[in-house]
Amino acid sequence: MSRLNTVCVFCGSSPGNSPEFAAAARRLGNEVAARGIGLVYGGASVGLMGVVADAALEGGGRATGVITESLAGHEIAHGTLSDLQVVRTMHERKARMAELSDAFIMLPGGFGTYEEFMEAVTWAQLGIHDKPCGILNVDGFYDHLLTFLGQATDMGFIKPPQMARLVVAGEAGTLLDAMGAGPVEGDHPA
Repeated sequence: MSRLNTVCVFCGSSPGNSPEFAAAARRLGNEVAARGIGLVYGGASVGLMGVVADAALEGGGRATGVITESLAGHEIAHGTLSDLQVVRTMHERKARMAELSDAFIMLPGGFGTYEEFMEAVTWAQLGIHDKPCGILNVDGFYDHLLTFLGQATDMGFIKPPQMARLVVAGEAGTLLDAMGAGPVEGDHPA
C-alpha cells in the first residue's frame, strides 16, 4: 500500500451530544497534520467538520474543503482553509472529494455522512477505486451499524472479502496505521 498523501473525512455538521465526538475529531485532525497527510472534507466551519479542519490547520497541516454553492451561501463555509473549492451540486462535491483523496474515514455524523462514506465503499467494491475506507468508531457510535453490516454479510448481501476491507478502530492513530498511514520517520504517535 502506498503512502497516503490525503485523506477524506466524512463527519457531522453538528457536534453531536457527547464531548467525545469533538475530542475524537480534534485528535484525528491533529494526527493527519502530524503525519503530513492533507485533510479533504466538506468545507464547513460548523460541527465536527469545523473541529477536524481547525485541528489539522492548528497542527500545521493542510485542509481542503469542497462545498456546494448553496451551502457556502448559508455562510457555513470555513474561512481559513488552505483551499476551499466551491462546486454546483452534491454529486460534483463527492466526485471532487474522491478525486482529491487517497483514503476515506467516517467519523460520527448523520445521513449525509453515511451516504458519502457508503458511496466511497461501494466504489471500492465496484473497482472504481482501490482506496482504503475506515470507520472511526468513537465510543461505540458505529457498533450497531457494524452489527448490521455483519448480518448483511451473513445473509449473503455483502461478500466477506468486501466486509474485511473495511478498517475499523476506536482511535485516530490506530485507524491511520491500519489504513497504511503510519507515522513519518521520527514521529511518535499519541
